[in-house]
Amino acid sequence: MKSFSVDDCNQLVTITTDEHFAQQDFTDKQVGQIYRKVKKALPKPYNKYRIQIVSNGMLVEDYVPSHKSKRDGSQALWGKINYNGRPWVDNASRPINITHGLYDRHISLWASHGRYYDNKKGFWKWQRPNLFGTTEDLFTQTIVVPFLIPMLENAGAVVFTPRERDWQTDEYIVDNDGGLNSSDSQYKEYAENGSWLTAPHEGFKAHSGHYVDHENPFLAGTARMMKASKKSDKAFVKYQPHFAKEGRYAVYVSYQSLPNSVDDAHYTVFHKGQATEFRVNQQMGGGTWVYLGTFDFDKGDNVYNCVMLTNQSRMKGIVTADAVRFGGGMGNIERGGAISHYPRCLEGARYYAQWAGAPYTTYGARGGDDDYSDDINTRSKMTNWLAGGSVFVPTVDGKKVPIELSLAIHSDAGYAPNGKDIVGSLAIATTDFNDGRLSSGVSRQASKIFAEQLLSGITRDMTFVYKRWNRRYLWDRNYSETRLPEVPSAIIETLSHQNFPDMALGQDPNVKFTLARSMYKTIVRYVNSMHGRSTIIAPLAPRNVSVELTAKNQVQLSWSAQPDEQEPTATPTYYIIYTATGHGGFDNGTKVNGTSAVMTIEPGETYHFRVTAANRGGESFPSETVSAFSCPNARKTILVINGFHRLATPAVVDNNYQQGFDIDRDPGVSYGLTAGWNGRQQCFDVSRMGHEGPGGLGYGGDELAGHFIAGNDFNYTIAHTDAIASAKQYNVVSCSSEAIEAGKVKLEKYQAVDLILGLEKYDPNTVKYYKSFPMSMQRRIAAYTQGGGRILVSGAYVGEDMMQEDDAAWLSRFMKASYGGTVKTDSLTGVNGLGMQFDFYRTLNPYHYAATHTNVLSPEGNAICAMQYSSGQSAAVAYAGTDYKAFVMGFPFECITDRTTRNKLMQGILNYILQ
Repeated sequence: MKSFSVDDCNQLVTITTDEHFAQQDFTDKQVGQIYRKVKKALPKPYNKYRIQIVSNGMLVEDYVPSHKSKRDGSQALWGKINYNGRPWVDNASRPINITHGLYDRHISLWASHGRYYDNKKGFWKWQRPNLFGTTEDLFTQTIVVPFLIPMLENAGAVVFTPRERDWQTDEYIVDNDGGLNSSDSQYKEYAENGSWLTAPHEGFKAHSGHYVDHENPFLAGTARMMKASKKSDKAFVKYQPHFAKEGRYAVYVSYQSLPNSVDDAHYTVFHKGQATEFRVNQQMGGGTWVYLGTFDFDKGDNVYNCVMLTNQSRMKGIVTADAVRFGGGMGNIERGGAISHYPRCLEGARYYAQWAGAPYTTYGARGGDDDYSDDINTRSKMTNWLAGGSVFVPTVDGKKVPIELSLAIHSDAGYAPNGKDIVGSLAIATTDFNDGRLSSGVSRQASKIFAEQLLSGITRDMTFVYKRWNRRYLWDRNYSETRLPEVPSAIIETLSHQNFPDMALGQDPNVKFTLARSMYKTIVRYVNSMHGRSTIIAPLAPRNVSVELTAKNQVQLSWSAQPDEQEPTATPTYYIIYTATGHGGFDNGTKVNGTSAVMTIEPGETYHFRVTAANRGGESFPSETVSAFSCPNARKTILVINGFHRLATPAVVDNNYQQGFDIDRDPGVSYGLTAGWNGRQQCFDVSRMGHEGPGGLGYGGDELAGHFIAGNDFNYTIAHTDAIASAKQYNVVSCSSEAIEAGKVKLEKYQAVDLILGLEKYDPNTVKYYKSFPMSMQRRIAAYTQGGGRILVSGAYVGEDMMQEDDAAWLSRFMKASYGGTVKTDSLTGVNGLGMQFDFYRTLNPYHYAATHTNVLSPEGNAICAMQYSSGQSAAVAYAGTDYKAFVMGFPFECITDRTTRNKLMQGILNYILQ
């Protein structure tokens, strides 16, 4: 118990517990026993009062999965309609049990428009105009793909999206009928008894080249089948791709749904030596691509990178096997004699639907003469095609996937004439159609309730975090995307892509996270309330993460919970530690209690960890990565600090005459990979506000469209630890700079410190505060160097971010460097230093964030120039005094392109500061 209160007027006793109380698997019986015991323990007259026990802001009886909340029951519009079978896809390796999130709930979700073929003009184009470096076709994906879909999946949902979700441009298909891009790949069947047989219906078969209208690849081939067995490894199919390059690839499977199909087909994805198991309900969704997850895979055809399907099942029946697809790929649907030449994920839903085996009536109702209209309708029709025949869409023929909700995420046109105000959000629903009823008989008012909750949620959350937002309207109008779905549906116009004040916020990844989390919270509350159930909101990611050696074969991980001031139920009740070894992939996680854990490691091997927070509602995004290395003969331990947390828009231009983003001055920092940029803005003239096309405010080119750009992966301790470990002389531990600033990790314990600053810098236009050396960090580094410490610092803005008088004096005093100007790196050929010539990521690319601008650092006092840009300017400063030693680089160390070079440079730097 944390606290209690007594309300004598209402004769109510409220008892509040700590977060650990909510870890129990509550049942109605157990909750009844708890209340009876508490009542018995209370003295008179309070044992006659009404009692409520609250944990993490929720009554304990609401933690019972089957409990019907009286408070939410008024909106339980589904009534007795519910899906109680196994989910379409279930990650059996997930270490947590989600009871109050979205487990076994199926949702259809999409990001507005996409590249399409204009039948009248005869060429491919965007559906929305180029504005402020992007277009709606791209912008909405940067909310949906990296943020909203993972949030829903972390809450347990199965999410279908009618646009390709994978930003991987390569694609490999392994299939019994030959596959695609897979001449070195292998399809292999094994059966201890009997053999795999040809299934009775058509299956997938690919052909090289393009696909024309009407072609359905899921009607061109065959599929295989085997009688299910309760015993494991009696029969299996192995899908072994040959990857041309290492990278992240989505994994899709396909199969046939037969009358006696099993509901728990056993798939295992092997990815970089790890194995993640899935149970797929083959009673639904046969004859299309079924998404399992996105994984890291090695180059080549390593046996540790493949997919296996066994015939193991807990029930009698048939397991079927068809193709497996790795990666999103490039568009291959031919229209007007040409393909788009863009990644499939940037195309409209019309073309993905064809590749996914949808019937022509789903994506080609206009007879191939109006791709624009077909694309709009395809998103909803694919939802109905999949959900048809389920309890939620019983009157439509389909694949029986129990999709119960659809949401279209858009941005809108419109602008504030003063150039200063926020246009804000708008929601749309359709109730006046088909006598106001959905396929199930449920009132279409359910859609209006959903739309209103979305709009209210975004207004509340954006205002709470950013202090200003504008709620526009809740429209009840006849829109295709809210009229056609046979389940409750809504459109949310998140903001205006035509109004720069909206986009100056909306292009910040922090704001995209807030928008996505708001929509996730509304969805989970809405879905559960439709069934009369209580909701728990998943926590935010842990902070202050660190890993320290406690023995040669043991480390201690520590972190802090990140509170959510808006959500009492978002309190973590446990945490999950994910571990990777060497260059292998992260495992499926280990569930732990508390905010620290001791982990056993093997000396001589690098280890990498990240942590998530979890509760009954789901799992947070991961923390940044921390790494450790135990060297058997080491006498010195080096601390690696990640101080690169920045997420930001490109450079903002906003005055009385100009508005927009200057990508060339600063491209900003996305959360991981982004597909959001279309081209450089060309018109900044405020007087041209509201004009579309060339010469209008915000107009830009297409030169970045189809090019993915890497951002902040929050994992750069890996490259630094790997480089230090290559010397085979030192132990390595690491932490977030937050842990240093909070005083949780002490610099004085370590013989040397390696501070990663990446692209960290202060920007007044960013919604969060970032700075290379915050005041608290300045104090701790000053104390460390005054005590004789040894420090390595690298980052693109080390000098530029320290130009204020006090900052510049500190940089000169403790880093022995001064700011000597900024270098636009596309004019360089690399760097010379420590007897080597090498290059670093200088231009935008999909593999690693680029330092498009770096700093010239001039030596101060007795320091020397230790590296030079190819232009001859000083790229690094080294100081080897009798008091302390420092090596400061004006570009990020982790951006060095060649791993062997990075390792040699690190060894040279450490020899210098530790000799």
